[in-house]
Amino acid sequence: MGILAVDLFITLDGVYQAPGGPEEDPSGGFEFGGWQAPYIDETSGEVIGAGIDRLDALMLGRRTYDIFADYWPRHTDTPIGAKFEAVPKFVVSHTLTDPTWANTTVVTDVAAEVPAITDRFEEIHVIGSGALARSLLAADLVDRLNLYLYPIAFGSGKRLFDTGTVPAAFTLAEPPVAFPKGAVSLVYERAGVPVTGIDMDSEDR
Repeated sequence: MGILAVDLFITLDGVYQAPGGPEEDPSGGFEFGGWQAPYIDETSGEVIGAGIDRLDALMLGRRTYDIFADYWPRHTDTPIGAKFEAVPKFVVSHTLTDPTWANTTVVTDVAAEVPAITDRFEEIHVIGSGALARSLLAADLVDRLNLYLYPIAFGSGKRLFDTGTVPAAFTLAEPPVAFPKGAVSLVYERAGVPVTGIDMDSEDR
């Protein structure tokens, strides 16, 4: 059985909305699209690229899929473009019936279909796709969180952990990596349910 990893760029206050560009996702009146750009550097690019190189299947939400399917097939001369073109792709959607990106399968029921998909691959990555990531977390299907944390906060926008989040504990799986412009790579794995309310009089403290 393989692992399902979520790769997500987030702010200090947990916002994942529209890191890539001003028009990526302005829903809800979000005005800060493209916030990742000032923090891009060679080191972070290498770490993100290495993570992509490890995946052998790609899973996306419909919005991210449409962005990727429009862009990456025109850039197969790059390592990332070639990788995305080669691997099997899964898009979670209730409306898409005829995907145009080669080697794409439509998933309609996350809880029912994703476990069998995970069994078929060593390392499936969900890139971006915050709404899908939230659904996968709610169904307890995420094995690893690859979070790229950026030193910026907005106080508004779509958040990975928001109202309705299913309580869960995570453990740091790899040493954090700090990038020159202030972003940090954090890799977490699922660690059961949260443990709270430690008794300060306990002999185990």
